[in-house]
Amino acid sequence: MSDDLLFEVRGNVAWLTINRPEKRNSISLEMIDAWHEYLDQIQEDDSVRVVGVTGAGDKVFCAGADLGTTMVGQEIQAGAAKYAGLLKRMARFSKVLVAKVNGHCVAGGLGLMLACDIVYAREGTRFGTPEVNVGLFPMMVAALLFRTVGRMKAREMVYTARMYPAAEAEAMGLITRTISAEEFDAAVDETLARITAKGPLALTMGRRAVAEIEDMGLDDALDFLCRQLGEVVATEDAKEGMLAFLQKREPVWKNR
Repeated sequence: MSDDLLFEVRGNVAWLTINRPEKRNSISLEMIDAWHEYLDQIQEDDSVRVVGVTGAGDKVFCAGADLGTTMVGQEIQAGAAKYAGLLKRMARFSKVLVAKVNGHCVAGGLGLMLACDIVYAREGTRFGTPEVNVGLFPMMVAALLFRTVGRMKAREMVYTARMYPAAEAEAMGLITRTISAEEFDAAVDETLARITAKGPLALTMGRRAVAEIEDMGLDDALDFLCRQLGEVVATEDAKEGMLAFLQKREPVWKNR
């Protein structure tokens, strides 16, 4: 397993930490392979309710692809395909992903961030897609970016390569929330605790359902989600959750 990505389970939270601070936490091919292997482990571990994604150090969350290794020679297309495959898997993963952006997030790092469900950024961080500065374009990142923020803002970001401060990124809907450095760790931990306390099967089924309706029309989406609701209601967890509510107690989740 590559040291470029660290993996740790703390309680009901699995942490993936991009671990190349000397390379601005850039993405290597080995890191992508490790990411898939760790997601396999997380998928099979019922004790894990949520996945935290962060970067080592406090300077850069992720600077995108390592241009010195993944964007040279015949590795270019292979690296791009691996990265695209990881974004697909993250976007449709069964467990909630929370990005803890503790440093600047640019280029391919933005794609990893946008594949998560919730993004908290420490005050002072900045975001951007600087690919056009070196004659490239944020191709795969654009697929997520244009689904997250308005077209005008997305176009401005990718065409100008301007860096956006966290407060502006929050205002345009690029991230969930900007948090002061003093409150950052506690705020992230609070959200993770809230998620781990909820019905795990409901979160899994709901996340998958929302991913499925991404490209559906309204009528098809409503019909599909209606059927999904029927499946959720039939689970043991749903019965337990509703009974616990009526009995004014905390539910005991069985993840089935």
